[in-house]
Amino acid sequence: MSCFSFLKTMMFIFNGIIFLGGIAVLGIGVWVKVDGGSFLKILGSAAPQLMQVVNVGYLCMAVGGFLILMGFLGCCGAVKESRCLLMLFFIIILIIFIAEIAGAVVVLAFSSLSKIFIEYLGNVAVKYLREDYGNSNELTTVWNTTMKELKCCGFHGYEDFNNSTYYRNHQQYPSVCCANVSPCQQYNVSSEVKGCFKAFEHFLSQNGKIVGGVALGICGLELAAMIVSLVLFCQIGDK
Repeated sequence: MSCFSFLKTMMFIFNGIIFLGGIAVLGIGVWVKVDGGSFLKILGSAAPQLMQVVNVGYLCMAVGGFLILMGFLGCCGAVKESRCLLMLFFIIILIIFIAEIAGAVVVLAFSSLSKIFIEYLGNVAVKYLREDYGNSNELTTVWNTTMKELKCCGFHGYEDFNNSTYYRNHQQYPSVCCANVSPCQQYNVSSEVKGCFKAFEHFLSQNGKIVGGVALGICGLELAAMIVSLVLFCQIGDK
């Protein structure tokens, strides 16, 4: 088997897996939105700990659609030996790669800008917590999942729920703020339960090597995909 045929086959297999994965993710997203009741029953019996993540149907559909597009471009570009599709595939991966590098540079080199962004993010998060937590099912589910998994409360701390719609309606904080003691009042708020931002920082500090390894792995796959698509593009042009 020639080098060209090998790269072509690997490009097809790799993007075929991405395409099938995209179909699966898209199907789950559609299922959640169209027939959430039956999905809840199956998920509840198979993995009760995942019951809180069923309201991410739109995210699943968006991610699934994007994976299908990328898989289609890669597979068709390789099989049909289409320089146009291969170049489009290369450009999309390149844009994603540049965006990731730019984001890393901003986080590492512009700490003051990062602080401004974090402050803005915190203001937005607190605003939604006070106005929509307990009223919006999807937002409440996302926050409950986050607080449960990270063992945290609010963005900065339990004070984020002061004067909130949830507190006015229930006259208490979410039970996770008191280490699942109910009713959760200010006098029994657990000092061990920090704000979710601090908890996330702690998670990153504890799992930084894993997160970094995954990020490097993704960047490596993106680089490999760009190199293979560019090599195929050039070899097809030389035929």
